[in-house]
Amino acid sequence: MGKFFQRESENGLMSVEIVTLIYMVVTTVMLCVWWNGINQPQDMLMWRVGVLVYIVLANFIYHFRPCRATILLRIAPLFFCLVQWYPETYEFCKQFNYQDHLFAAADWTLFGCEPSIEFSRWMNGTFWYEAFHCGYYSYYYLMLAVIAFYFCARYDDFQRASFIFLASFFIFYFIFEFLPVAGPQYYYCALGEEAARRPEFPAMGHYFREHTDVLPIEVRGFFSRMVLVAQEAGERPTAAFPSSHVGMSTVCMMLAWQSRSRLLFWVLVPFWVMLVLATVYVKAHYAVDSIAGLLAAVLIFGLTQWLYPHAKAFFRLKN
Repeated sequence: MGKFFQRESENGLMSVEIVTLIYMVVTTVMLCVWWNGINQPQDMLMWRVGVLVYIVLANFIYHFRPCRATILLRIAPLFFCLVQWYPETYEFCKQFNYQDHLFAAADWTLFGCEPSIEFSRWMNGTFWYEAFHCGYYSYYYLMLAVIAFYFCARYDDFQRASFIFLASFFIFYFIFEFLPVAGPQYYYCALGEEAARRPEFPAMGHYFREHTDVLPIEVRGFFSRMVLVAQEAGERPTAAFPSSHVGMSTVCMMLAWQSRSRLLFWVLVPFWVMLVLATVYVKAHYAVDSIAGLLAAVLIFGLTQWLYPHAKAFFRLKN
């Protein structure tokens, strides 16, 4: 606890702040380009102004008391800002035609059925239903566990880990903003679940600009209720391909392995496995989305790990 308030030498912006500012600048340009096609663009612009003001104020506070407590004040809200950046991907991607018909057809071609429909029918018992919803909901806590572990127990490597984590997230968000795929819970809500049992997958064009109805979640217990609450709070017809649930949880698992804590890694493994399977089970993703999420995680992790020393030198980040 003493180290938490121990005075540290001052430094410039942290990696979390830098990647957030880069994402804000790029998406602000996108916002200006598509201003007329976006719902309440003024609010999105003001949100960016608010985040910028917060970064300035938090750095001002840190200047007078540089320690891990004020570092936490600087960075924690920026991680939670991901909750706001996610629904914004919908405002950008809906400028294009949705491509769900291609990914639903790819599932049928590869598996001879629609796994996102058949998986939950095959394992429909309450035990499995709640177990998979637990896996899906554990996404948030898996990420929190890894980042918190680095901050508390591997602080010397926290800058690198947080850079990889947040930069990976933003790379996924950029993909979603230019590749609109709503996911099975929206696509089959529009077509009807029985349509998934036939190899006929019509293109939806701009349908999801105005229609955001989703297949209902049957509440059977605590975890299915929590997934329903999360869905109602921020789910949008966006971000299906590649699966960021799979991708970011896999990035976190690679960070957990690099943390040198085998206990952390192996405790998280069962939740990660259930999460990967749950993305298809709860109809959030096509099977090809989840497979692509695994592949994308490896590529993005490698890219961000390679970028970090260059960013560290350019922005003069401390260790």
